[in-house]
Amino acid sequence: MMSNLFSSFDPSSGILNIPLNWMSTLLGVMFFPYTLWAMPSRWTLAWSSVINTLHKEFKILLGPKNSTGTILFISLFSLIVFNNFLGLLPYVFTSTSHLSMTLSLALPLWVSFMVFGWVNHTQHMLAHLVPMSTPGPLMPFMVLIEMVSNLIRPGTLAVRLAANMIAGHLLLTLLGNTGPSLSISLLSILIFSQILLLLLESAVAVIQSYVFAVLSTLYASETN
Repeated sequence: MMSNLFSSFDPSSGILNIPLNWMSTLLGVMFFPYTLWAMPSRWTLAWSSVINTLHKEFKILLGPKNSTGTILFISLFSLIVFNNFLGLLPYVFTSTSHLSMTLSLALPLWVSFMVFGWVNHTQHMLAHLVPMSTPGPLMPFMVLIEMVSNLIRPGTLAVRLAANMIAGHLLLTLLGNTGPSLSISLLSILIFSQILLLLLESAVAVIQSYVFAVLSTLYASETN
């Protein structure tokens, strides 16, 4: 029962136990050349409007001097939201439900932000450890608290995304396993609830991608 429940999260369920499921993360790259020669469709126009909206929001967070850096966070949002929606399809591997995927996205970004900030803006980073209007006796404790909060940032980013993806998929699987033992009337209620949960998971897929990208942008803006 437990092996069937978590089988969709198994990265080694490919041929000869080779983790071919991770290759699904790169499927979005196959659609990039299509936009270079094909006529703009409604989908491409809608996605362009989403990118423009994200660019305006990230530009405000990063500042006008660093507006070109928004392409990094827009690409990060696109990668995560694609893999989140890909995991909603039946029998498709959800790479963003693994910490090895989410932590590999959050940790390099956080390390690069910290190295850039401490090397180029050392005084600003030191001043950021003590909030304004902090009483003198509390300053050592505030420095310790701020240091701990900075150190756990990549972990919180990774765990937040992975936990939300796992929770929704497990709930859909648990409800789906009860279907064969229900009557026709209860089965119709179960299908309706599954559809509502699927819509909720679609919203969670977008929201978690947006939260991951926005928090990464905020962490980058603090180093400038």
